[in-house]
Amino acid sequence: MKTALLALASAAAIAVAAPAAAQDDVKLGVLLAFTGPLESLAPSIADGAELAAKEISDSGQFMNGATVTPVRGDSTCIDAGAATAAGERLVTSDGVAAIVGAMCSGATSAVLQNVGIPNGIVMISPSATSPALTNVEDNGLFFRTAPSDARQGEIIADMLSERDISEVALTYTNNDYGKGLADSIASAFEAKGGTITINAAHEDGKGDYSAEVAALAAAGGELLVVAGYLDQGGKGIIQASLDSGAFDTFLLPDGMVGDALVAAIGDDLDGSFGVLPGSDSDGAGVYAKLAEEAGFTPGVYSGEAYDAAALILLAMQAAQSTESADFKGKIMDIANAPGEKILPGELGKALELIANGQDVDYVGATAVELIGGGESAGSFREIEIKDGAIQTVKYR
Repeated sequence: MKTALLALASAAAIAVAAPAAAQDDVKLGVLLAFTGPLESLAPSIADGAELAAKEISDSGQFMNGATVTPVRGDSTCIDAGAATAAGERLVTSDGVAAIVGAMCSGATSAVLQNVGIPNGIVMISPSATSPALTNVEDNGLFFRTAPSDARQGEIIADMLSERDISEVALTYTNNDYGKGLADSIASAFEAKGGTITINAAHEDGKGDYSAEVAALAAAGGELLVVAGYLDQGGKGIIQASLDSGAFDTFLLPDGMVGDALVAAIGDDLDGSFGVLPGSDSDGAGVYAKLAEEAGFTPGVYSGEAYDAAALILLAMQAAQSTESADFKGKIMDIANAPGEKILPGELGKALELIANGQDVDYVGATAVELIGGGESAGSFREIEIKDGAIQTVKYR
C-alpha cells in the first residue's frame, strides 16, 4: 500500500512539473497574410515580430531563461474560414501562448471571435485598422499597435484639403477594411467641404476592371482615392485607370503603399501620394538599423509587429506567466507611462527592470501609446511617388 502511495505521489509530482518544463520554450503565433492581396507586405511584418522574439530569447532574461519560438500561420487576408483554421492550428496544435496578428481587419475579427475569445488567447494585431474593431467585445484580449482608420480618414482629408483638392472619386475593396476606411475618408472629407463624386466598391482577384473604372470616370473627380490592396484589386484599378486615361493621379492609403506597386506600375505612378502609419521617433531610426543588421528592409507595419511581439512578451514577464488571463492586464501598463522608456534593442534591459519590480514605458519602434480599449493613438507618414520611388514628405 505504501509503495502504491509513493508511486501515486511520484506521478503527481511529474504531472505538476510538466507545465513548468513546457515554459522553457514559449511559442508565439505570427498570423499574417502570407498569401493573398497583401502578400508582398507580410514578410517584413513577420520579420519584425520575429526580430523582437529573437532579441527576447537571446537576452537570457525572459521568464527565468525561457526562449521564444515564433510559429507562422497564414491568415490569407480575405478568407475568414482559412484565417480561423490557421488560428485554431496555432492554438490547438502548435500550442502558442499568444498571437501577433491577424493582418487584415476581416481576418482579425474572424480569428478573434472564433479562436481568440473562445480559447482566451491574447492577440495584438500590427495592421488591422478597421474602426469596427475599436469597440469589439473582446474580454480584454485584443489590442493593436496600428492606429484605427478613423484617424487615417482624417489625415487623408487634411492632405486633400491642403492641396486644394475639392472633388475626388473613391473606390474601396469590398470588405471590412475597405468599407470602414472609405466611410472614414468620405465623412472626414465632406466635413471639410469636399465632395466625393462616387464611393464604389470593387472586388479583388478580377482580371478586368474596365467596368469599375468607367463608372468612376463617369462620376469624375480631380483624382482617384484607392482604398484597396496593392497586390490585387487596387493595383488593377490603377492600371486600368492609366490605360484608359480615366485618372492619372491617385491617393494611396496604407494598403496601397509598397515597393511592389511602384515596381508594377512604374513611372506612371509619379505624382501620386499617400499615407501609412509611421513615426520619425528615435525608436523608428533604431529599429531601421536593427532590421538592416538582421538582413531585411522594414516595410509598412513591420515596426508595429516588432512592438506587438515585444508588448506580449514583456507583459508575460511582468505577470510571470504565459497565460493570457494573467498577462493581458499588464499590456497597457507596459505600453504607457510611467516608467523608464524602452526603445528597440533594449528588450533585455526591459526584462531585467521588470524582474526587479521597476516600471517600464515601452516606446518601441512606433512611439507606442495605447488608448481606449488597447489601440494605438498613432502617427502617420505622408509619402509621394517621385522618380519611381516612395519618398517621405512629412510625419503627422
